[in-house]
Amino acid sequence: MEYFNGDDLAASVWISKYCMKETDDNGKIIYHELTPDDMHHRLAHEFYRAGLKYNNPLSEQAIYETFKDFKYIVPQGRPMAGIGIDDAVSISNCFVVGKPNQDSYGTIALIDQQIMQISKRGGGVGTDLSRYRPNGSKVHNAAMTSSGPIDICANRFSNTIREVGQSGRRGALLMSMSINHPDAERFMDCKMEEGKITGANISLKLYDKWISEALDDNNPDKEKRRLWNKIIHNATAKAEPGVLFWDTILRESVADCYKKYGFETTCTNPCGEIPLCPYDSCRLMLLNLYSYVINPYTDEAHFDYKLFTNHARMVVKLMDNMIDLEMEKIGKIINKIESDPEDNETKEIELNLWREIREMCVKGRRSGIGITGEGDMIAAMGLKYGTAKATSFATEIQRILALNCYIESCDLVQIEG
Repeated sequence: MEYFNGDDLAASVWISKYCMKETDDNGKIIYHELTPDDMHHRLAHEFYRAGLKYNNPLSEQAIYETFKDFKYIVPQGRPMAGIGIDDAVSISNCFVVGKPNQDSYGTIALIDQQIMQISKRGGGVGTDLSRYRPNGSKVHNAAMTSSGPIDICANRFSNTIREVGQSGRRGALLMSMSINHPDAERFMDCKMEEGKITGANISLKLYDKWISEALDDNNPDKEKRRLWNKIIHNATAKAEPGVLFWDTILRESVADCYKKYGFETTCTNPCGEIPLCPYDSCRLMLLNLYSYVINPYTDEAHFDYKLFTNHARMVVKLMDNMIDLEMEKIGKIINKIESDPEDNETKEIELNLWREIREMCVKGRRSGIGITGEGDMIAAMGLKYGTAKATSFATEIQRILALNCYIESCDLVQIEG
């Protein structure tokens, strides 16, 4: 409470989610950290340790100074909760499961278990339902026609997340579907009924051509405009469906230039900010923009571009070290599964899942670098949010961040191979 200046909610969240603790044989919780400062020392030590095998490693003190008080660089939930903890849990925040063109009951059961297995290790999952045949499609089994992805997949996957999220743990799942899928309208309606699909978020993939036709008053086909209005109505009434501007996502995806190596984007994580290919994962870390404003809320307010540039380069090295920390975690997960008493057939799906995740993680070394505090930064600089001047300034900050992340990535390639 002292650390958080009397903020009971902040203190409670930190204690329940991120504080290093364990349960003794009598069920009593033993706390190993008293404040986030202890956590930041734990994180700094582990990032430093992971970087020792590389050239020019960051010092433990330098790392700690950026983490301290959540001031400059902030590792996100899974890294804070899992790094330096002996449990067999993942420190990746985001996963996507399910390969294109897989459409069978076997696939659905497989994806269901993969969602379950990732969730129990702490990750959020995204999966795309566009691959599944629509309701009423002919199938060659006893049912004769398919019930479609809403009835078969959406309810099942949502229930799985709710089950895994019992006893204070919450799973996170996003299901997406193309607006061009025959069941798209049923999909956008699936959460309108109270109590249905309460364990997942839903988002529609919208495309440039579809949107322009939906908004064209001269388009004689009014069906797309009707669906557009329905999306708006449902989102207003129930806060869903979300929308993914899919052509924009693919245009701006760096990873999709490696499509032939398996990095074709198929879905996003539950919050929608990380587009991923099947079985890739991503760890998240951000920079707190407000902390780079010198003399905030005064006439002398200015932005510390030099420090921000240094930290933009630094965060890439830290994220690269975090990938190695995740490799250690996945190794522990695989060892744990292998040592479990179940027979090999029972363990095979879970083992194959984590082996595939490990392979994609090593091949791609994907980093999720973001920002927070943009609104506070703009206000502290004496600018008004949403004005041309404020937007131009915010865009410049993002440009500096992006360029320096790419520069540092190129340097790592040259230095480390």
